[in-house]
Amino acid sequence: MLSNRSMPVSIVIPVLVYPDVNQAIDWLCKAFGFTLRLRITNHRAQLNVNDAAVVITEGDCGNEHSSDSVMVRVKDLDAHYARACEHSATVLAKPADYPYGERQYTVIDLAGHHWTFSQSIADVNPADWGGVLLQ
Repeated sequence: MLSNRSMPVSIVIPVLVYPDVNQAIDWLCKAFGFTLRLRITNHRAQLNVNDAAVVITEGDCGNEHSSDSVMVRVKDLDAHYARACEHSATVLAKPADYPYGERQYTVIDLAGHHWTFSQSIADVNPADWGGVLLQ
């Protein structure tokens, strides 16, 4: 597996929406003892939660298109995507490669929950795509 400095090593990563990412970083770190791992401009960040991680992103918490989601790392994204489609997952984003070294797709499950599945495909320095790795 790639070391991929851009993505936490956690297998399951909650993605939580906050109206102000900087305020959320400050509060979550102070209140829960999390530490900032990676800042992606002012709209997204990754926080260390002991050996796990949480991603926070900017958005309207009441907007169904910006709802919280779960990110899951998989070994074979295309096979995983095919299986999800076979079982009628509603596709929001087809598999695509991203400059931060991940191949991802996003679907909605039978109850309306958003899921993003991700496979590391390259070990990319966050500075190459606008991120600032802190830990």
